[in-house]
Amino acid sequence: MGGLEYLLTVMVTLFVIMDPPGIVPIYLALTGTMDKRQRNRAALQATLLSLGVISLFALLGQQIISYLHIDLAALQGAGGLLLLLVALQLLTGKADDPNEAATSNIALVPLGTPLLAGPGAIVAVILFVQQAPSRTDYLWIALAIVVIHFLIYLVMRFSGVLVKILRRGGIEVLTRIAGVLLAAIAVQLIADAVMSYAAHFESSSGATGW
Repeated sequence: MGGLEYLLTVMVTLFVIMDPPGIVPIYLALTGTMDKRQRNRAALQATLLSLGVISLFALLGQQIISYLHIDLAALQGAGGLLLLLVALQLLTGKADDPNEAATSNIALVPLGTPLLAGPGAIVAVILFVQQAPSRTDYLWIALAIVVIHFLIYLVMRFSGVLVKILRRGGIEVLTRIAGVLLAAIAVQLIADAVMSYAAHFESSSGATGW
């Protein structure tokens, strides 16, 4: 596989997993009560955090997981639970409460992680680094990560146009829809983690003759 082909493979994979267009309704739901400057800052902070987390796991992911004795399924389960809590806030309207919003930075959690830098993206990057045909392919992986995050920032940065179209009532409806979608993503992550543990348990039982 050539360098450009490997770059394209990594970019397409990360694009599908991180899903820049799919993040728009959730981003707008979480930042709907903010002004333009705050939304832009949230987009930048979320992108930079995701870039930092993905880069960290690209460099030291396998070592971190091995040192902490964490299964990849555990990352999925933890991410799913965190997203489920956020989804419940969106569905119950607590995300619209300014007192609630003041206690945390939504650009960091859940936008930066685990929505952007989630279990799927982290696992994909770790696998790409492990399976890189040569050391020069590490540069293609790094370039793909940077390009995808630049694209994600542009998508969020200019999605503010929709706020003017939807207005307050539309944002409230979008918030509830985003809550449902986020809950579905969370449940899927948790289900995948459970299935992964179940498959591991079955293989271990078969190997020991139980």
